[in-house]
Amino acid sequence: MKLTLPLSDEVLLSLKAGDCVELSGTVYTARDCAHRRFMELLERGEKLPFDPKGAFIYFAGPCPAPAGKACGSCGPTTSARMNTFAPTMLRAGVKGLIGKGEMDAATRKALEECGAVYFAAIGGAGAFYGNAVRKMELVAYPDLMSEAVYRLEADGFPLVVAHDAHGNTIY
Repeated sequence: MKLTLPLSDEVLLSLKAGDCVELSGTVYTARDCAHRRFMELLERGEKLPFDPKGAFIYFAGPCPAPAGKACGSCGPTTSARMNTFAPTMLRAGVKGLIGKGEMDAATRKALEECGAVYFAAIGGAGAFYGNAVRKMELVAYPDLMSEAVYRLEADGFPLVVAHDAHGNTIY
């Protein structure tokens, strides 16, 4: 099924664990270090460097773009490292998480409470995902280099709904 971001609540709630999708639209990258900074901002009552309402976060650190491409390799990182941060980000308005591997019970509960979805990306397919990026723009934290926050314009990311908004999981 082809999906284009942003997704309505109706579409998010219609997705079921195990559904295969091709996702296109704006996705933000953020890994551990960026998430720690997000938590610090939220704790101080400050705004995130992007609008979290309806946003999708891809747990990835894109490599620099080679000549003629928008992005280098951009594969998913292990999502379990974001378990500490994910419930807070979901409650801040994020509606989609993308990464590799299973997330914990607290994150699954937050997905259900917030009507959000976690998508599993294909590990080892970083070059493929990088080639599916049409535009990449730095958003925040350039000192983190590849772990900085980037806005990606994705075109056909192949994903599987791993944890849906109803508490179901492929794991």
